[in-house]
Amino acid sequence: MKKIAYLIDDDDIYAFLVKKTLGRMMPDLEVEVYTDGLQAITHLKAIKGKLDQLPDMIMLDLNMPVMDGWEFLDEYDPMRTSLGKENLLYVVSSSVTPHEIERSKNISSVIEFITKPISREKFTELLERL
Repeated sequence: MKKIAYLIDDDDIYAFLVKKTLGRMMPDLEVEVYTDGLQAITHLKAIKGKLDQLPDMIMLDLNMPVMDGWEFLDEYDPMRTSLGKENLLYVVSSSVTPHEIERSKNISSVIEFITKPISREKFTELLERL
């Protein structure tokens, strides 16, 4: 079965680079980009239970318009077990404060807080977990 990754980030250039990098590293990985948390959570609710469409990995930025990463997590965390498929969720942010790192550790769905930019070695590590 094909693997799917969600990149939830409003930075178009960053999203382009990540999508390109992941595509080179794992050609059969489908990367879907969402520019805010509302787009992503709405899509997840629409495909609930459709295992072949649900993501295997989510990379979530914190600072976005409409619905930021924290608001996304507030909606996602309670519903994640009812989606029908486990996935790996990473908070990926360029603003690194001890408060944000600590806050992310207290959210059960978050696997790890990763600081932007993501190195090739880190991408390799993330892809190996899929």
